[in-house]
Amino acid sequence: VQLQASGGGLVQAGGSLRLSCLASTSPFRMYVLGWYRQAPGKQRESVATITGTGSTNYADSVKGRFTISRDNAKNMVYLQMNSLKPEDAAVYYCNAVRYNPYGAYWGQGTLVTVSS
Repeated sequence: VQLQASGGGLVQAGGSLRLSCLASTSPFRMYVLGWYRQAPGKQRESVATITGTGSTNYADSVKGRFTISRDNAKNMVYLQMNSLKPEDAAVYYCNAVRYNPYGAYWGQGTLVTVSS
């Protein structure tokens, strides 16, 4: 299983970025997909997750600003990030989890930098 994240970059506070992740997981719908982030000196935290049927969950800190979505036909998961804040700066990782049988996989991370 491979996950390839892209779309990170430098953006000013208040700006937007869209992260993308191509997942080689199969069957794609069986996986819960997620975006996590890790800032320097901090633990990795969950940002948003989406099930195969489209149910989503968000960290309180990003609710109303970030939107996770998936395209099951293209094996893609996205994270639309709006109204970015300096505290959103981190390395963002995409994640895929299957529960029966269990398997968890991580992408390589993409860096998001937000200037104030």
